[in-house]
Amino acid sequence: MALAQTKHCTEDDYYNLPEDVRAELVDGQLIYNQAVPSTIHQMILSELHTVINNYIKSTGGSCRVFPLPSPSNYAQTGKP
Repeated sequence: MALAQTKHCTEDDYYNLPEDVRAELVDGQLIYNQAVPSTIHQMILSELHTVINNYIKSTGGSCRVFPLPSPSNYAQTGKP
């Protein structure tokens, strides 16, 4: 019996998905149907964002905090 073959997806495949499709590209595989964060998750995220952002401002830091999902390419940059 032959094994099912999976397609190795690229960044182009990811960026060509419709905007309303929630997916991640991990090791060449598109992972679909990412769950929408729960209310408690969003509350915790909001608190953490506020605390971290206030700390950065109080110490004169130049970092920015973005609490929204955003495309990241860890493979090329080595960081989020």
